[in-house]
Amino acid sequence: MKVLHIITSLDQGGAEAVLCRLVAQKTEGVEYSVISLKGEGFYGATLEASGISPHYFEFARFFQLSSFFEFVRLVRLIARLAPDVVQTWLYHADLIGGLAARMAGCRRVVWGIRSCNLSPELISRFTLVVAWVCARLSGLVPAAIACCSQQAAKEHKALGYSAEKFHVIPNGYDLGLFSPGPALRHQVRTEWGIADDEVLLGCVARWDPYKDHDNLLHALSIAANAGTPVRCVLIGGGMAQGNTSLMDLLAKYNLVQSVVLAGSRKDVPAVMNALDVHILPSVSEAFPNVLAEAMACGTPCISTDVGDAALIVGDTGWVVARRDPQALSLAISDAVNSVKTEGFVERQLAARKRIVENFSLEKMRQAYVELWRSLSHG
Repeated sequence: MKVLHIITSLDQGGAEAVLCRLVAQKTEGVEYSVISLKGEGFYGATLEASGISPHYFEFARFFQLSSFFEFVRLVRLIARLAPDVVQTWLYHADLIGGLAARMAGCRRVVWGIRSCNLSPELISRFTLVVAWVCARLSGLVPAAIACCSQQAAKEHKALGYSAEKFHVIPNGYDLGLFSPGPALRHQVRTEWGIADDEVLLGCVARWDPYKDHDNLLHALSIAANAGTPVRCVLIGGGMAQGNTSLMDLLAKYNLVQSVVLAGSRKDVPAVMNALDVHILPSVSEAFPNVLAEAMACGTPCISTDVGDAALIVGDTGWVVARRDPQALSLAISDAVNSVKTEGFVERQLAARKRIVENFSLEKMRQAYVELWRSLSHG
């Protein structure tokens, strides 16, 4: 079975990471190929290193002439590759890749829904239009819709997506890669100048309105003013001194000396091992990868109640209302105070166990393959 993946871009993000995990390891009886509509991005080299040679396109703005020629080239490439199934990822790829696949003669198209909370304050008007158009076309273009979270499926059905086509497939994780590693913990903490016995909070998230760093920093400030020792590292794109908006927030909340800015890193398992508690302050998510990645490393999490975050965390961590820095600060204080208690080790073990039992990479891969095969045999 030949499966062609079409994704909007290969920039650093959750959907892109899941795609890489899905195709990196060989699946018996399945041949993968990948198309990125917007160049090589962050993960192009990762895919190439795993034996996949992606096809790169350079789609510009939707109505530019160059995008028309790219679309024609896309249709021709799909026809030449002759996939049994086309799996698209993210709204723009769902629309462009789905239509191109159908024009190339492939009827077995699976759209990929990866987002929750289609709010005008969080995403561009154009993306909202694309999602609306996809909803109108969902009865015609895709044979099925693969969605990463229960909440995302619910919201998109309400938007008008064809309800009977949804299949919820939670993200899965390489539990050999994401696992407890004391040596990694010491190595990264030494790099950051953090003592092994110092309680360290962290947030792995790029600078983006979705991630709501203002909420996190406000909560850290409240906790610090209440007497909680606060030490936190921020990891991700934009987490650097050159980000003047971030630096203004750190100054506003008097956290310049309490926060380490680590920038973008590829060694996420090492980073997660270095933390005692991971915090996700987002205003919107579907199935936040960072929670499961941290928990698989034995790092408990605090999260806002977004997407399927509560389903991932369960009773192993703390879940609070979004955009509520007071509630988040109380969870931070509780977490910091719990780190050096005997019960914290049990919490660490429970966090990893929850991911092992529910969100393994193999479970995700099997679910996708079963969906694709059900279509290819139909």
